[in-house]
Amino acid sequence: MLVDFIATIAAGAGVACLIFVANHLSRRVRGEKLAKWVMPAGIGLAMIAYSIWNEYSWYPRMRAALPEGVVVAMAPTDRAFYRPWSYAFPIVSRFIAVDTGHAARSTADPQVFAANAVVFQRWQSEKRIPQAFDCGAGARADLMDGAALSEDGKLKGAEWLTEADDPLVRAACSGG
Repeated sequence: MLVDFIATIAAGAGVACLIFVANHLSRRVRGEKLAKWVMPAGIGLAMIAYSIWNEYSWYPRMRAALPEGVVVAMAPTDRAFYRPWSYAFPIVSRFIAVDTGHAARSTADPQVFAANAVVFQRWQSEKRIPQAFDCGAGARADLMDGAALSEDGKLKGAEWLTEADDPLVRAACSGG
């Protein structure tokens, strides 16, 4: 968040420099300076424009930076009263992906494997949640509190969850 703040200030400072140069050129070419409101209005607009661009481009930039084998499972959109434009154009500020590139597959059944569900959220570090997937049954299980998936594909210490059209199972088993 500090980096975003510094970048927003830098955008305003950059536009201030451009307006300063334009003011001097205007004085030389036209013989008069720009209106006094141009500098603060330009700085404010630049900072707002950068903030909006940064909000809306976060998800596409993060998705493009995902390594091979990480598949986005779901990306819910957000709307907020303090961002009234988000009602017309919702923002994605968090998403969940499945890291199938580092999956531990069962030796008995390759459709049963363990992989991490990775939660990405703006201004927070990623969180990895161990999961077990059974693509044949369309099920998954949380591997928490000592739960494990053995090499032969047997789940120990957890229950398989079968939900109709589970986005994590869909991403892990069919690539999204």
